[in-house]
Amino acid sequence: MPRTARAIRAGYCYHVINRGNNKARIFHDYSDYAAFVGLMAAAQLKFPLSLLAACLMPNHVHLVLQPSADRDIAHWMHWLFTNHVGAYQRKYKTVGRVWQGRYKASVIQRDCHLLTVMGYVERNALRAQMVRHAEDWEWGSLNWRLRGHPLVTPQPSPVPLPRDWVNVVNQPQEANELELIRMSINRQRPIGSETWVACAASELGMESAVRRPGRPKDAED
Repeated sequence: MPRTARAIRAGYCYHVINRGNNKARIFHDYSDYAAFVGLMAAAQLKFPLSLLAACLMPNHVHLVLQPSADRDIAHWMHWLFTNHVGAYQRKYKTVGRVWQGRYKASVIQRDCHLLTVMGYVERNALRAQMVRHAEDWEWGSLNWRLRGHPLVTPQPSPVPLPRDWVNVVNQPQEANELELIRMSINRQRPIGSETWVACAASELGMESAVRRPGRPKDAED
């Protein structure tokens, strides 16, 4: 079956996810997380783009990115994961795949849908019950945002965050929002209003992602 097209254009916002090969754990200890964050910072210096949200989980990574040029995400991700794989293999003396390979990227409408996805990403560790409060997760952008970490693009973002953003993220996500996001991850389907999704799919050549029926089978939180 052919892969779903990843149509990435400057100015759009994207939910990007990659996971360990066969869902294997990638980050085993503090130093693994810290090294990956360091590589993200280096990627920003080489191929700067807007990092709107992020969460590193034991076996997968979520990012919300806005490129200023069409190839920004491709260059950024390739540099990041190529360098990470080399460092991982040297540290753990492994060969072969570390990540599943091809990352997934879903385009997001720049309105309340962007905030919904950003909240989903920053809520990830809380939803997995790894912390009591979302901001306690050291390897996520909510924590970084509160600490003024330079990785996170400051306001104004494409959609300004509510003043009570921390409280918003700490609330459970609506079931229909979770279903929408997980479907989007699985199919790389645009996230937005029906009218916007249809227009974006047509403009980006992603009609097949919009037409494909069925529920997501293997989405990752």
